[in-house]
Amino acid sequence: MFTLAHLSDPHLPMPQARVVDLLGKRATGYFNWWRNRVQLHRPEALAGIVADIKAQKPDHIALTGDLVNISLPDEFARASQWLATLGGPDRLTIVPGNHDVYVATLWRESLGLWGAYMAGDGEPPATDFTVFPTLRRRGPVALVGLNSGAPKPPFFATGTLGEAQIAAAGKLLEDLGREGLCRVVMIHHPPLTTESRFKRLTDAVALQAMIRMVGCEIVLHGHNHRSEVARIMGPQGAIPVVGVTSASAAPGGKYGRARYHLIGIERETAGWRIAVDIRALKADGTGCEPDGRIVFNGGAPAALAA
Repeated sequence: MFTLAHLSDPHLPMPQARVVDLLGKRATGYFNWWRNRVQLHRPEALAGIVADIKAQKPDHIALTGDLVNISLPDEFARASQWLATLGGPDRLTIVPGNHDVYVATLWRESLGLWGAYMAGDGEPPATDFTVFPTLRRRGPVALVGLNSGAPKPPFFATGTLGEAQIAAAGKLLEDLGREGLCRVVMIHHPPLTTESRFKRLTDAVALQAMIRMVGCEIVLHGHNHRSEVARIMGPQGAIPVVGVTSASAAPGGKYGRARYHLIGIERETAGWRIAVDIRALKADGTGCEPDGRIVFNGGAPAALAA
């Protein structure tokens, strides 16, 4: 069995910022953090999640974005240091979230610091967004990374893939399907059409149309800060779309306690058995505990914990 740990939206602590760094959209995000979000995302909760991931020793880690908050240069540098404690680029794959692309930045001072975690197999560290879709093969699993992050106006947390990225991803997924690999799509925004107009993936309809045509085995996302499951009908049946709670969610906060998903993938005669085990921070913050399970293809699906 191949095990994949999926976490998202760690929202690492916000550093103090200079006034000159807070021009435009960053100002509202900065003040919202110190007024509200600082209590919702706690570093001690994230530390408990990371410790449990390390104890579980997954074969790979998938991180679906929002490491930072308002895309300050210091945030990217701090996140780079944090990533090094979580795992090396060979063990950890990242796709950006909307907060990682909160405003336009110089690549070398922002996402470029994580370039090795986003690059495909055999490729140098990513130097711009054209690297997406990315492909990493790990055993029987093909991790296909999509970038839905793009700078948006104030008060909008929407994402966009664009026609070129969707078309390239479709070709990639089709080829991987012929190879018989378990295709895991990583994206920050849920690829659904039911989201708020202020938070949605703007081209979700086009992405769903592509997935219905070429298929994949599972889609992993973050963004909503909750563990949830939906489905997209593919060429061979329903494809699970699984979101995960913020990995730094404070116990007792509106997002519920921090969680990550430990996903077991194994081949069966008729396809793939994918078991999603939810691991949640204990109420007292001392480690994690099981908090539900959902199995696809190999058993009757159960509801994810709220």
